Amino acid sequence: MGLKAPRADDAMSDAATHPADLLATIVAAARRMIEVRSEREPASVLERRAAAVPARPGLFRDALMRSDRVNVIAECKRRSPSRGVLRREYDPAGIARAYEAAGAAAVSVLTEPTFFDGSLEHLRDVRRASGIPVLRKDFIVDDYQICEARAAGADAVLLIVSALGERELTRLHSKARDAGLDVLVEVHDASELGPALSAGATIIGVNSRNLRTLAVDMDISRRVIEQIPSGVVAVAESGLRTADDIARLRHAGYAAFLIGEHLMTTPDPGETLRTLLAALSEVA
Repeated sequence: MGLKAPRADDAMSDAATHPADLLATIVAAARRMIEVRSEREPASVLERRAAAVPARPGLFRDALMRSDRVNVIAECKRRSPSRGVLRREYDPAGIARAYEAAGAAAVSVLTEPTFFDGSLEHLRDVRRASGIPVLRKDFIVDDYQICEARAAGADAVLLIVSALGERELTRLHSKARDAGLDVLVEVHDASELGPALSAGATIIGVNSRNLRTLAVDMDISRRVIEQIPSGVVAVAESGLRTADDIARLRHAGYAAFLIGEHLMTTPDPGETLRTLLAALSEVA
């Protein structure tokens, strides 16, 4: 008999009661879900399915390096632990098409089910609906999830330094690159840059949101960019709302900007992105 997946309501309640343990709670849920899914589809079967999907190595990184535009990774996310349900009527494919039409460089799709109401089917739908690169945003802790990402059509995966040991980070980074995927390695302060760079990261995301407490501190982005090597693509994450927010960080050296909640909580995420990019052209 297979293991039961963790109940979303129970996990969310536990996280709310013990916010300092949020990251550990999410990672524990991810490991449990891997056990469930790997019983349903063994790794050997998943690997064959993943190998049948054409890879597009380098597409995600190249999209973030363009100098002729502001490179926004626009996010599809139904729920967040900090805000609850962001969008009751949730159509990731439709939102992705709107993002692409508005000028997004790439699309990020939340696939974590317990805390974000995500699924790999959302990622598959987005890949079919749009031509821009797709990031699987999840709490990747196992090779199995990398194969899942490739099988679903992802061009890149997220690895979070604070969720992984250094050896685990290096191994998963190598596994993803071998699978033809780009890797966005996420840090939350300057102390995490060392492990990220040692793992081979060429794309580093600086998340201003503390995943243990959910507090946002935009000064983190401004401090950490000073220590990111020039050959690494720097991505600013969380707390970005206005053209001025993005313009300041772009001037500081960030090449791309991941925007989620600000877009998802508006009536028309695509139009919100279009308006933001237009405002940025005026600021620039």
